[in-house]
Amino acid sequence: MIRDHFRILSVDLAAGRGVIENLQGRDTVAGGSGLAAMLFEKYGRPGQPWDDPEQPLIFAIGPLTGYFPLMSKTVCAFKSPYHDQYAESHGGGRSALSLRFADFDGLVIRGKAPTPSCLSIGSRHLDLKDVHYLWGMDLLKTGKMLRRMYKGSGHRSILRIGPAGENLSAMACINVDTYRHFGRLGCGAVMGAKNLKGIVIMGDGTFPLPEGKDYPRLFAEVHRKMTDTDMMEKYHNVGTPINMAVLNGIRALPIRNLQKTTDPAMEGISGETFARDTLLRNAACAGCPVGCIHIGFVRERFMEENRYLYRQVSYDHEPIFAAGAMLQVTDAFSVLSLLDAVEREGLDVMSAGVALAWATEALEKGVLSTRETLLPFQFGDAKAYIEAVHHLGAASNDFYRLLAQGTSRAAGHYGGGDFACVLGQEMAGYATGEVFFISQALGFRHSHLDAGGYSYDQKSKEPDVDGAVKFLVQDERARVLLTSMVSCLFARGVYGEEILSDCLRSVGYTNLAEGIGRVAGTIQKLRWRARLATGFDPCAVSIPQRFLEIETWKGKLDEAYLAALKTAYGAAILGIAGGEGESDH
Repeated sequence: MIRDHFRILSVDLAAGRGVIENLQGRDTVAGGSGLAAMLFEKYGRPGQPWDDPEQPLIFAIGPLTGYFPLMSKTVCAFKSPYHDQYAESHGGGRSALSLRFADFDGLVIRGKAPTPSCLSIGSRHLDLKDVHYLWGMDLLKTGKMLRRMYKGSGHRSILRIGPAGENLSAMACINVDTYRHFGRLGCGAVMGAKNLKGIVIMGDGTFPLPEGKDYPRLFAEVHRKMTDTDMMEKYHNVGTPINMAVLNGIRALPIRNLQKTTDPAMEGISGETFARDTLLRNAACAGCPVGCIHIGFVRERFMEENRYLYRQVSYDHEPIFAAGAMLQVTDAFSVLSLLDAVEREGLDVMSAGVALAWATEALEKGVLSTRETLLPFQFGDAKAYIEAVHHLGAASNDFYRLLAQGTSRAAGHYGGGDFACVLGQEMAGYATGEVFFISQALGFRHSHLDAGGYSYDQKSKEPDVDGAVKFLVQDERARVLLTSMVSCLFARGVYGEEILSDCLRSVGYTNLAEGIGRVAGTIQKLRWRARLATGFDPCAVSIPQRFLEIETWKGKLDEAYLAALKTAYGAAILGIAGGEGESDH
């Protein structure tokens, strides 16, 4: 039965209890990103620090979750330890369907558990269990323990943190069902601050599918586009790692802490190399027929027992960029070993890789010494980086403790800020030019997924400030609509506004379907309003010198164009949050 309201489970960890609340707003904010912002507006404390026990940790799904393919993501919202502002991170796995089968549109967690704990919820239960014996355990071992403790399969989703989250690292992620993550901006530290080692969502209920002919007909058509056409084929085959060779070929791949944008040695970690030499199998998030998760293998020899084991490690473009190209590690199996180490600590791989790339250059230039780094690592030294990852997750000394709070903070203390590759947070794996750099630096999530700036750079050769800002604003609005459904963004070529309206109508959300364009603008405004209320100032964002030095297929970066874009996009963001500027862009 379709509800015109949201069904929210609100949990008080200190009391070990939860209440179910029915909240209006379905036709206004849809779900996902919109619902998360609405919940933060209700429960958040903008003026209090991120680790205030009453700050909420929010998980939200969308109106089409469980009804259509690739509606498989969950939005995690929180006040970030990275910049103490409102933030979102998106993850897949089984989390979204588990919440749907538990009959919740959202989960809000407040307070702090009295001891290290695991929260388990379902349609008919809530349990907070003391798991102090898991505190300090690496993320992969934690997953094995939680799977034994909470029996089930299918619609059971297990979220957990590693040592990085326990140590309140701003780079700490939340692992979801082993191969997916709420990765960026430190949500793992939010769990750590709440004494939460794990969250288990048991999708132990059922929900009916819509009656009539419209829904099965539309489902079949959407499913066909996802599977029978070549629209999604690239994500299943080589997958996003195909970008490694493409970007390297057009001088747009960040290499060696962005000292270079192309290098023949990148062939050793191209998507084709990973697929040929390391690929073990494909996997998929629940409710997805595409299977874009690529899982490689690494072998480990136990000398004393003369035996071998292999471990499965997921990879895609961003992890390969961060643990490979950025660190000049050019062997695919070495990259996978490094990714395995990052997973165990529960770190966001992009932030960890970029941070260690900065530290390596700082070590080379004498800004740092081995007194701080504890290791004489250098570009290409995968074994040393594996040890460094452990120090980063464990916060082994003052240097690693500070670096774990963000590369900019470490550079602000030690020096070397001019070559810190930070755009709001550690950069993503694209060096395409001015529009992408401004998009990530000022974008809502400081993410390559906020808008397709990397794509705009490759299509537009001439500087066009107005055209670029219009593109960023409109593309963000289209993506916000998808992240409120909550769709995987790989499906954006299928889920245009017309198809989304049809899908909503077919399951009974008629009012939402008819106002879908207006709703997208409302959500975009609501998110930015929450972000600005917690201290974000787009005019205060700075671009490190390293980004002004690069050369791409278009030639040298245009510094004047970059500055003009920053000013114009910042003004557009302020206009959106204030309810103005939508007609201008």
